[in-house]
Amino acid sequence: MKIAILSRSPDAYSTRRLKEAGEQRGHTMRVLNTMKFSMLVEQGRPSLYYRNKRLSTYDAIVPRIGASVTFYGLAVVRQFEQMGVFTLSPSHAISVSRDKLRSIQVLSRHNIGIPQTVFVRDKAGVLPAIEHVGGCPVIIKLLEGTQGIGVILADHPKIAEAIIETLQSTKQNVLIQKFVKESKGRDIRAFVVGDRVVAAMRRKAVGEEFRSNVHRGGVTEAVTLDPVYERTAIHAAQIMGLHVAGVDMLEGANGPQVMEVNSSPGLEGIEGATKVDIAGAIIDFMQEQVRFPEVDLRQRLTVAKGYSVAEVTLTSSSELVGKALRNTELRERDVQVLNIKRGSVVIPNPRGDQVLLAGDELLCFGKRITLKSYVPSIEAQRAAKKKRDKKKQKKS
Repeated sequence: MKIAILSRSPDAYSTRRLKEAGEQRGHTMRVLNTMKFSMLVEQGRPSLYYRNKRLSTYDAIVPRIGASVTFYGLAVVRQFEQMGVFTLSPSHAISVSRDKLRSIQVLSRHNIGIPQTVFVRDKAGVLPAIEHVGGCPVIIKLLEGTQGIGVILADHPKIAEAIIETLQSTKQNVLIQKFVKESKGRDIRAFVVGDRVVAAMRRKAVGEEFRSNVHRGGVTEAVTLDPVYERTAIHAAQIMGLHVAGVDMLEGANGPQVMEVNSSPGLEGIEGATKVDIAGAIIDFMQEQVRFPEVDLRQRLTVAKGYSVAEVTLTSSSELVGKALRNTELRERDVQVLNIKRGSVVIPNPRGDQVLLAGDELLCFGKRITLKSYVPSIEAQRAAKKKRDKKKQKKS
């Protein structure tokens, strides 16, 4: 394969390791400066120029885009996508992950532990916001901070209010986040590649510092993740749409609390701590993806008139519960079950003897008129959502 690494720092550890790993596997690797591209946007022929010369053909790219050039870098990645080139990190996923508020909003829709977070602009709303997350101490975060920069621990409401007011006066957007005291000074970084965690480390702050980032002087150690933490990391990366991600989690009293999903995680700290060839795992994953590219199943299958893709959640009263798949007559009614999600487990292409259980989520493709009989009405869905929300409130 011919692979381009989009990076302004060819000598950076992560860039060098990815280049080495690719070359060791027989691939042609080039490091291209993200800011040296120009884009030609015309009907039917999207193309790129590099240093004023038309770019040759590439099979895949690895975006290593710094936060300071996110806007232009994403435009370059989107142009590669329009040209049909596989990108390790899709442009949309990078965009979401770089916005701390947007990313935590996306995660909040799912069964993922996250610290309680408030976003407020009105000065009068600051103190009530602090109470919403349980009172001081609180963490104050800049929306676009990296490597621990722009993360402040405030012990008193008035101090927090003054800090927020000062930052907002400089046109900075800030988040107020619950301080997870049982995890003070340490967190876990899980490195996700595809559908597995290839390595994980615990980062610990030194001295009185509460930020555990390596760039802040934190120390690291390899860890074997509890299955709950491993599933959480993989799920968070998948929700964000990232093939490769560094998922940072706090060790909360009630389990993992996802702080951030990094779309361009560094390799030096975690490879040094774990001795795992993460760069090699990334290149191996890319090989498989280029050979078997992802297909937008919903878009492709719903082209057929009268057919749809739908997710059906089985309640205890469903006529399908307790039956083997072959005895449900779904196939006879022109409905194919593509997979079954059961808790954190996904059963792909289920066999006919697979017995369906209450709570199973079936991903189905078939006649829309048939699927309607299994998909609840909007009113029923709304009632079910209210019921779930009440349960969540009681738990919290």
